Amino acid sequence: MGTGDQAEIASATVASDLELSDLRAALAAGWADFRAYPEFGLFFAAIYVTAGMFLYFGLFVQGEIVWLVAAAAGFPLLAPFVAVGLYEVSRRREAGIAMNWPAVLGALRGRGDEQILTMGVILFVAFGFWLGLAHGIFAIFLGASGVGSESLALFGTGAGIMMLLVGGLAGALMALAFYSITVVSLPMLVDRQVDFITAIIVSLASVRSNKLVLLTWAFVIAITLFIAMLPLFLGLLVVLPVLGHTTWHLYRRLAGESGT
Repeated sequence: MGTGDQAEIASATVASDLELSDLRAALAAGWADFRAYPEFGLFFAAIYVTAGMFLYFGLFVQGEIVWLVAAAAGFPLLAPFVAVGLYEVSRRREAGIAMNWPAVLGALRGRGDEQILTMGVILFVAFGFWLGLAHGIFAIFLGASGVGSESLALFGTGAGIMMLLVGGLAGALMALAFYSITVVSLPMLVDRQVDFITAIIVSLASVRSNKLVLLTWAFVIAITLFIAMLPLFLGLLVVLPVLGHTTWHLYRRLAGESGT
C-alpha cells in the first residue's frame, strides 16, 4: 500500500467533530471498564509501577539525580505501549467477547503481524533518545558548573533553572509528537489488521482534525500521570488503567467501526 492510499484511508476514516462532551463520555466509559475488570488494569499498571520504582531506586541509590529527573520526565513515553492490553480488554467488553488472560496478554502481538511490537520498539528507542537528549542539555548548561550530579542544589541555580526550562520545552515537544502518533495508532493496531505506518497516519489525522479535544486529552494525561507518579508511582495503579480504557473509547469515537 502506497503513501497516497494510506492518506486516503486516514481522511476517509477519521471523524472531525469530536467535542469535549465526547471526552467526558469516554472518561466515564473508561472508568466503567476499569471497574468491570480491575484485575487486568491493576496487572498492567503494576508492571509500569514496578519498572518506575526500579528506575527510581536504582538511580537514587547511585546518586544520579540528573538521570533520575530525565527518566521520570520521559517515563510517560512508554505508557501507551503498556496500555495495549487495556485496549484489548475494552474491545472485548464492548463487543461482548469472553475475557481471558491469554487473549489479553496476546494483544501485544496485535493481529499476529508484529506491528504493535514494532511500535513498542519505536517508543523504547524514543525513551533512550530522550535520556541522551536530556543529559546533553544538562551538559550544555551545567557541565562546567562544578556541581555534582548528586546534588539537588544545581536545580536552584540560574543555569539549573534555564536547564529545566529548555529541557521541559524539549520534553514537552517530544511527548506531544509521540502522543500524536500513538493516541489512535496503538488502539487501531489492536482493533484492525493494518500496518503501523497507516495507523500512524490515521493518528496524526485524528489530532489534526480534532485539535481542541485531543490536545486537551494530552494535557489531562500529562497532568494526571505527573500527579500519580509523585507517591512512588502508586497512583498509577488506578490512573493508568483509566487513561488506557478512555483512550480506547476516544479511538472508537474517532475511527469508526471495530475490526474483526
